[in-house]
Amino acid sequence: MDRSRLSAARRDEQLRTLGARSFDLAVVGGGVTGAGVALDAVARGLTVVLVEAGDLASGTSSRSGKVFHGGLRYLEQLNFGLVREALLERDLMVERLCPHLVEAEPFLFPFTRHWQRPYVGAGVALYDLFRLSGSRSVPGHRHLRRRAVLAEMPALRPDRITGGVQYHDVRVDDARHTMTVARTAASLGATVITRARVVATIREAGRVRGVRVHDLESGHHVDVSARVVVNAAGVWADEVQALAGQQNLMVTAAKGVHVVVPADRIESRTGLIAKTRDSVFIIRRWFDYWLMGTTDTAWEYDRDRPLATRADTDYLLDQANHWLRRKLTYDDVVGVYAGLRPLLARTGGGASGLLGTDSTAAVRRDHTVVEGPLGMVTVVGGKYTTYRLMARDAVSAAARPLRRTLPASTTDRLPLLGAVGFEALRHQREALARDAGLDVEWIDHLLGRYGTLVTEVLDLIADNPALGRPLLGAPHYLAAEVVYAVQAEGALHLVDVLARRTRVFMETADRGTHAAPNAARLMGEVLGWDDTRRGEEIAAYRRMVDAERRAAEMPTDEKAVETWRSLADSPDST
Repeated sequence: MDRSRLSAARRDEQLRTLGARSFDLAVVGGGVTGAGVALDAVARGLTVVLVEAGDLASGTSSRSGKVFHGGLRYLEQLNFGLVREALLERDLMVERLCPHLVEAEPFLFPFTRHWQRPYVGAGVALYDLFRLSGSRSVPGHRHLRRRAVLAEMPALRPDRITGGVQYHDVRVDDARHTMTVARTAASLGATVITRARVVATIREAGRVRGVRVHDLESGHHVDVSARVVVNAAGVWADEVQALAGQQNLMVTAAKGVHVVVPADRIESRTGLIAKTRDSVFIIRRWFDYWLMGTTDTAWEYDRDRPLATRADTDYLLDQANHWLRRKLTYDDVVGVYAGLRPLLARTGGGASGLLGTDSTAAVRRDHTVVEGPLGMVTVVGGKYTTYRLMARDAVSAAARPLRRTLPASTTDRLPLLGAVGFEALRHQREALARDAGLDVEWIDHLLGRYGTLVTEVLDLIADNPALGRPLLGAPHYLAAEVVYAVQAEGALHLVDVLARRTRVFMETADRGTHAAPNAARLMGEVLGWDDTRRGEEIAAYRRMVDAERRAAEMPTDEKAVETWRSLADSPDST
């Protein structure tokens, strides 16, 4: 059996034996940090189970800015260590770990005052100096005069520009990357269970000995025995720690909103980054779209459901229109999503700086590993780009309560599934297209999502040529991708496919409601859904879409939450 393939049948089989096994590590949380912990631990020889209350990456890790980056703004905070770490990680992703899932993208920092060139230029030069020695995976920066800036980005208002500097960072589909990290861990022997909420910890003689899990699919409970529990629950980390009878940390949730507009709305060959009053505003290319963000405000409501508001969207449109010749309007927005950043403050101090202001932009993005109570290790904070370092530090900390000497982490040399042989297979793209009866553009699309695993998707099409057609309602994806998401990528519900295995939810004006019946039919053929179950999945998805769309029209967080609650029967269903 291919252990990397996450399917409903395999999940059921693992759940049946879960209570009879004992693991070295139980990892709570299926975001990128939890998936990274599972991979690091199993690669160091530990037995591992990962449990996630929702779908893989269903929280923060599918709602990020979708870039591996060092963070130019962290230089202004003099956080040189974080910038250097992040840039080294960024280059590792491109060169070794997941070249199939990333692509270097240019960003332009426009100057509006002549004094900005030496000031910003020095920062960007330092940004390049922090990179991996000898790395050429991401181009270095270059200074541009006013005419060159406008040639790169004709959409800019010329009256505001005196020049600029261009540098590169790396685009990533965060949800697919997180899922691939989890599948890589599974391929090495980790047990990965989604839709399984931790409702209690198992304690013995003052020590955490495991977790009690509620299987949200069957309604059953199972006790999972583990020598150490690693709490990687992100914005829920303090709640998980409280289940163990201790709470010496407080997690503050900061909301970040992004909007999506079609590519033709902004004439440019480059993304843009510009300073705002307390943070930065970024326009980045997202395949056939532009992604614009982000906000950075405190979120004081249900952490399972961060919501965008009309005020968030208007703010981002105003930031864009400050720079653009052609004004964007609300009607240009195709998609919008909100995510929560887990920012750490120790209880008894450190959180007061967040009070009295809506902005959380000044809070540092370093990560912290907290040991305690005995048998539990919590990792929280950080940023998506440094997930591998967070995971490494958490597993190293877990070695102490394990009372074992572990080998050093090897994940800096461990390519993710689909990476090995990717360049060679990409050189065969035309032959792959001929054999599959597809245009080369489709092969490029699939290679950028699956890497060398593309052959598994193409095998589905060879067995059933109808799967080689575009998905009705979402023509940028093939029907085979829906089937593969169920057979190998752990998708159990319609929202898993439309919002995370693909990004139909954020890339179509109807948020995927037209594609929902077709995707549900394809999923149902694999999962054995009858007409009633298919109808329930479609109805639940459409309720979620309607609730989010209506909430996004509200002026405040409070009104958005009220609207969501009045329209969505079950926020936990996504």
